[in-house]
Amino acid sequence: MAARSIIKQPLSYDDRHYRRVEQSGLVSSIVKMAETDLHILASIPVEDQALVLVSRVRQEIEGYIATHSVFVESLVPLPVDITAPPVVQQMLAAGLQAGVGPMAAVAGGIAETVGRGLQDQGVTEVIVENGGDLFVAREQPCTVAIYAGESPLSGKLGIGLQPEQMPVGVCCSSGTIGHSLSLGQADAVVVVASPVALADAAATRLANEVNRDAHSVNKALATAADIEGLQGVVVVSGKQLGAWGNIELVRL
Repeated sequence: MAARSIIKQPLSYDDRHYRRVEQSGLVSSIVKMAETDLHILASIPVEDQALVLVSRVRQEIEGYIATHSVFVESLVPLPVDITAPPVVQQMLAAGLQAGVGPMAAVAGGIAETVGRGLQDQGVTEVIVENGGDLFVAREQPCTVAIYAGESPLSGKLGIGLQPEQMPVGVCCSSGTIGHSLSLGQADAVVVVASPVALADAAATRLANEVNRDAHSVNKALATAADIEGLQGVVVVSGKQLGAWGNIELVRL
């Protein structure tokens, strides 16, 4: 088997330990603008190109919010707007598919927009991490490690990705770690899907379904099966582990 790079995702939202990467062979870049804080791994340094892309995508989202305040406030899906910028359309569509508000997809939407923008400029391999949500495009297998807070399963397993799956999104939501809004108590719900906005929105939706009830993990997995476009899902809640779909679990 080919050697895998290991992406640590996500470990701590305060000290960014989740940005540890082992054996990637890629160049690390940090790009920050306002609330956006990206860690980018690419075949070449990309700070300058990525900063332009971040500025552009933020202007598109902020410009839409300026005339559509409900977009940033809604916790329920909103109709797709074909007049909106592409990233906003992706977020609206993801919210509709997953059954959540469009801002649940903002981190994933930005990550993919920047990643694909770099690919359009000739960057052959790129990983964009935005608050623990990933756009992954590699030409070799890699593993995304799962951190699940105080769960005894935390850091013990990861999700294997093969080149033919990529580019793809790997997004995480948690009710016990991090600052993002979650209505559940999952230690980690990780979704693999493309587009990344969908993975992000679905992770939020499924994490909302998980509490400390013994049956809630199965409920979340059943919900995942009803969301069109997901490749696979992993749910960690305390000592409970559940997986659905075409997912490769890797012991770490």
